[in-house]
Amino acid sequence: MFIGVDHVGVAVKNLNEAISIYQNVLGFRLEGIHVLSERGVKVAFLSSGGETKIELLEPLGSNSPIAKFLINRGEGIHHIAVKVKDIDGVLEDFKRKGVILVDEKPRIGAEGAKIAFVHPKSTKGVLLELIMK
Repeated sequence: MFIGVDHVGVAVKNLNEAISIYQNVLGFRLEGIHVLSERGVKVAFLSSGGETKIELLEPLGSNSPIAKFLINRGEGIHHIAVKVKDIDGVLEDFKRKGVILVDEKPRIGAEGAKIAFVHPKSTKGVLLELIMK
């Protein structure tokens, strides 16, 4: 069902400051920045050279889900994204098992992959993103 971890999403107040820390202090390489206006978020993907990336998420406004997350929880890990071979099949399997889904059907994510989120109520408080590239 799962292939591995694709990325860890981190909610931040200031994307440029966070990018600077991940690049200059931690040694990550910036792979790209995307503005997702319809979702109210600006994201940056960083890599250390391995398969798993870091996705930094900055809200574009106070109505953004990331803004609400920052108010309630502060900066830090927002979600874990796991790679799947068949996102539609996984979603159907989860529905049958009673898993609470944020997205019942896949949508297109920041890097053009199919994504869907699993509600944290079903995963012991962790927002899980399914991703199929």
